[in-house]
Amino acid sequence: MGATERFLVSSLLIVVALFAPGFLVHTAPRFPGSLAGGLLGISAATCMLLLPAYSLAKRVAWLRRHVSLAAILSFHVYVGAAGAVFGIIHTGHKYQSPLGIALVVAMLTVVFSGFAGRYYLVRTGGDIRDRRQELGALRTRYDMIASNAAYLSRVDTDPVVAAAGHGDPVPTLVAGIADVEQAIGRREILKRAFSRWVVLHIAVSLVMYLLLALHVWSGIYYGLRWLP
Repeated sequence: MGATERFLVSSLLIVVALFAPGFLVHTAPRFPGSLAGGLLGISAATCMLLLPAYSLAKRVAWLRRHVSLAAILSFHVYVGAAGAVFGIIHTGHKYQSPLGIALVVAMLTVVFSGFAGRYYLVRTGGDIRDRRQELGALRTRYDMIASNAAYLSRVDTDPVVAAAGHGDPVPTLVAGIADVEQAIGRREILKRAFSRWVVLHIAVSLVMYLLLALHVWSGIYYGLRWLP
């Protein structure tokens, strides 16, 4: 996720986080059934229904050849964040229906878990790659010192002199290697934890679509106030 994308999506999610508990200071019970509220609800539902496009693009070979996965992933993130904003405003902070409350909770879980997976999982993977490169460089220097020290020991030269010649004392290198290995281990644990967030993201998405279908059905069944 680029800096611009991260800023825009973070801004949308901050709006969601601020609006979601707005019922503490404001409620508009008639807004969800109004024309404006209904259009916002339709917009939110449309955004949520567009989210599976990314999963479809990843799994259909024809789409992978004709669509950039990076572009459609960015679309997936933007649409999810925008849908959450529309959905929260659509509620009018009328959190009375158990179905509506469950749908809002599921929607927020999907959006925030998706952001965590998109940003932190990718960032953690990049950190691990950088650390592995650093570890490789340290081990290369250590191997050079060890090889040189072994050679000089055969010709009766002090190994400490060999180590000093490379500018890296052996204890310092060993400590550095140990520190980097520990850092990689911690990030691997973090990456596995965020991988579980992806599973949660998918599972809650399925629940959200079920709740969304029930919500739309109930709205149609009980009538849309803004229609003649």
